[in-house]
Amino acid sequence: MTEKTIFRKIIDREIPAKIVYEDDLCLAFEDINPRAPTHLIVIPKKEIRSVDDVTEQDEALVGHLFVAMGKIAAERGLSGGYRVVTNCGRDAGQEVMHLHFHMLAGRSFTWPPG
Repeated sequence: MTEKTIFRKIIDREIPAKIVYEDDLCLAFEDINPRAPTHLIVIPKKEIRSVDDVTEQDEALVGHLFVAMGKIAAERGLSGGYRVVTNCGRDAGQEVMHLHFHMLAGRSFTWPPG
């Protein structure tokens, strides 16, 4: 049996998180190691390891995540702009093997990142 990721434990309420948004398909919470004044993690409740593991059956779910991020941005007044980032695989910096998006705001960002 595969051990639960920290995100699965947050979904299952086994560990606490500062949840800022939730619906039937996804959950958003404050990052415990923020890289910007606003740093949220948005995850699907369905366990998908990474972008590489998204299938055609997940198309609506991934679209839903982006609609949710738009709602979160509006609710939190992120009208000055925000960045959405996802990492795919360890070499790209993915630490938790559960698809997730970082929403970062509250400061200016440079390009290219990383």
